[in-house]
Amino acid sequence: MTQKAPPKVPGAWPLLGHMLKFGKNPFRFMMELRNNLGEIGEFRMFHQKMVLMTGPEANEAFFRAPDEQLDQSAAYKIMTPIFGKGVVFDAPQHKKDQQLKMLMPVLRDKPMRTYAQVIAGEVEEMTRDWGEQGEIDLLAFMKQLTIYTSSHCLLGHEFRYELNEEFSRIYHDLEKGINPLAFVFPYLPLPVFRRRDKARVRIEELVTEIIAKRAKKSSKPEDAFQMLIDARYDDGSKLSAHEITGMLVGAIFAGHHTTAGTAAWVLIELSKRPDILKSVIDELDDLFGEAGEVTFQELRKAEKLENVIKETLRLHPPLIFLIRKVMKDLHFKDYVIKAGKYVCTSPRVSHRIPEIFPNPEVFDPDRYNPDRQEDKIPFSWIAFGGGRHKCSGNAFAMLQIKAIFSFLLRKYTFELVSPPEAYQDDFEQMVVQPKEPCLVRYRKREAVVENATEQKLAMEKKTDQRQEEVIQSIQVKVDYDLCQGHATCMTEAPEIFQVDKKGILTVLQENPPQELLEKAKMAEKYCPTKAIKIITKK
Repeated sequence: MTQKAPPKVPGAWPLLGHMLKFGKNPFRFMMELRNNLGEIGEFRMFHQKMVLMTGPEANEAFFRAPDEQLDQSAAYKIMTPIFGKGVVFDAPQHKKDQQLKMLMPVLRDKPMRTYAQVIAGEVEEMTRDWGEQGEIDLLAFMKQLTIYTSSHCLLGHEFRYELNEEFSRIYHDLEKGINPLAFVFPYLPLPVFRRRDKARVRIEELVTEIIAKRAKKSSKPEDAFQMLIDARYDDGSKLSAHEITGMLVGAIFAGHHTTAGTAAWVLIELSKRPDILKSVIDELDDLFGEAGEVTFQELRKAEKLENVIKETLRLHPPLIFLIRKVMKDLHFKDYVIKAGKYVCTSPRVSHRIPEIFPNPEVFDPDRYNPDRQEDKIPFSWIAFGGGRHKCSGNAFAMLQIKAIFSFLLRKYTFELVSPPEAYQDDFEQMVVQPKEPCLVRYRKREAVVENATEQKLAMEKKTDQRQEEVIQSIQVKVDYDLCQGHATCMTEAPEIFQVDKKGILTVLQENPPQELLEKAKMAEKYCPTKAIKIITKK
């Protein structure tokens, strides 16, 4: 069968291509492309030929293609000035893989279980002076809060308590360096890029100073910073201060740069829907009461809140398009995308396909309930990407947002200051967030009635009902292409799963006995990359 080139978007300008229209509102541009051309179409940004692929089948082809065919590193040279030369996307593939594995331990299941209390504590500290009522810029608040929570959990004591204000300013300049122009011209002498480069130099100076201070101390903290100081490449060599700086910045980007905007949108969407907000508050009151401790295990039971976060990410994914460079011709259905072009996918467009998500513009967290499961088609919901390069910080981001609202919604009520339609996404930023100012009012809540006992009894009843089911056989299937070594499965079911220090997963029992079904199901449910599938026969 003869394969053809993807259809092209008309109206390209000489030299500029479609850059002006894309830059003005990339979501509208990509949505029009899908509506007019279907699941695949080609456009041009300056001299670069770009092919947009959307929808579950196209997304799967995009995310499952091997690195030798679709190169992530070549597409994300935009991050080289931020992470540094020779770090992550600018490193050779074998070195990049080793660097990412060095970061994984801090995002694994075991340390994650300690972060919930830390995050809740940071929220309490930031709201200590709020008083009975007031008004805040929600996005500014969330940006500051997530810098504190991410640096506390991921970077260590020095960045959180000694350098917090300076680090916040530096990080802001780095984040602003993610600009559409940087995809094509990352080193233009623009003020925004000059500030980005100065910030990168300053962070490396701070990192070098902290490394020297820590070297003089006999006891070492257990944080991501120290893990990177102690890490070794396969050949035994250590990371340089330059490399440690880039990887620490990478860890913060995974834990912060998408989370602040998402957290702001969660509260905005809930404020628009008082009925949904009430159901989430009731759930949190039942789980924690007024003064109950926020724990990792209890946050897992906040299913209504989790569905709200997922629906917020469906409507407002902070990264609205993801890019790869085609190194070898990519074949998709009856199309061929030639080497040298760039291929991209858009979570925001894919999340608005009405055949998958009916009434796609409606905020409806019940889409993810067991009786609907509108995201059940693989690669239909891709807010964190997919495949082997799925965002490694996705579990931390979900935990962070849950912990933030487990405190805020139990202590305060909120309302929007402006009309609901005034709260819009800012598409002038590469990381899409609500437009500023983003104002909300808060008021301290009255005492909460504790219903945690009823909630726990109801959940125990559901568990008992599941255990009464008669199962003839259980089969464990793992998509190793998706597995990133988070080790959540091993925590949930150590009799079935084992993950070594390098993040390699081994299935100990492919057909476990029925008494392990509940543990196996928990491993499936909480796998951050959805790499595990438990198949049962009654």
